Amino acid sequence: MMFTVKTRITGLMCAIGCIASASGYAQKTIHVTNPSDFQRNEVVSIPVSDLRAFLKKTKEADLRIKDGNNKLITIQWIDYNGDNKNDELLFFAQIEAKATNTYTLVSDPKTPVPESKLTTYSRLVPERVDDYAWENDKVAFRVYGPKGQKEALAGVKGSTLSSGVDIWFKRTDQPVINKWYKGYLTDPMYYHKDTRGEGYDPYPVGDSRGTGGTGIWTGDELQVSKNFISSKTIAEGPLRTVFELQYFPYSNFMVKEVKIISLDLGSNFSRFETIFESHTPAPNYAIGISLHKNEGETKLNDRAGYYLHWEKIDDAYVGEGIVVNPNIVQKSFAHRTETPDQSNLLVLTTPQKNLTYYAGFAWEKSGQIKTKDDWENMLQKQAKIVANPLVVEFNK
Repeated sequence: MMFTVKTRITGLMCAIGCIASASGYAQKTIHVTNPSDFQRNEVVSIPVSDLRAFLKKTKEADLRIKDGNNKLITIQWIDYNGDNKNDELLFFAQIEAKATNTYTLVSDPKTPVPESKLTTYSRLVPERVDDYAWENDKVAFRVYGPKGQKEALAGVKGSTLSSGVDIWFKRTDQPVINKWYKGYLTDPMYYHKDTRGEGYDPYPVGDSRGTGGTGIWTGDELQVSKNFISSKTIAEGPLRTVFELQYFPYSNFMVKEVKIISLDLGSNFSRFETIFESHTPAPNYAIGISLHKNEGETKLNDRAGYYLHWEKIDDAYVGEGIVVNPNIVQKSFAHRTETPDQSNLLVLTTPQKNLTYYAGFAWEKSGQIKTKDDWENMLQKQAKIVANPLVVEFNK
């Protein structure tokens, strides 16, 4: 399937005009405004199309960004469609409530781009069948591939047949994917035990939606796909990791899904953009969160577009959540049943070719939250961030 991934900057206004710096290099000033009443710490994306005038005077490889203290900061280029041409330039911004930060684009081929102490990361994991795993400094996730499906159908112990999204509980800001899977090779329980102070994976997915899996609700049942059939890494990091998953057509409507999943540095929420093709029109596209044994608490807010689950796993609490544009929500409900893995919080959205939403979590032992109210506050902020993106303007 061929398609073009849309860039994500909203409200980006560009007025062309480069000037020469005292050093003789081209430079350009960028203003980033936070419209929210709380501090924003997030990745800023600039389409390369808005850098054309600047790039006429310098090479992409020579471009640098300085913050308000005149210090160079980490940047990342992304080529979304694999044509060997970059589509976006990323940098990380920390902006106080209702404030504006100023950054400067400069050409400085002699100074290396600063490396980030923290990073995002994702990859296919053939050493554990064929999981696809991704992480940043806050959270980690994984989904399951075709070899795992084949083994599960053959009854191989430890294999998973599911298009649900697994979550890994981290309490370190350093990467764990490679380390945990390496440990798995000699001890299959390596990352299921919290013995190193880094966290672990106690989260059961089964055939549930996990945290952010999709499906179609029809006839009082949820129809879902099996494991992904192919994967492609688009970007590893350090500021944003991006990858693509394709799924075999499923349901009575023969729906084919292509998911573009990304995770930014500093965020607890993965961004899911799902492109749908259906043989016949589907009544909805559902986003879900596993309710496991129905012992947790839920809160559904159709008006604000956020959905909360709060549960205890082992000896600590975890909050899972979904954020989606409330204008496309048909309804939401907690579907509870005694059938294993079939209890899910479900958000039904109006069918459309592209569905974008955010799904994520926070674990009590990570130190990021302590109570359900803390988790709801994080969800509320994420909903406001999605509805009110940072405003990026270039100097005229």
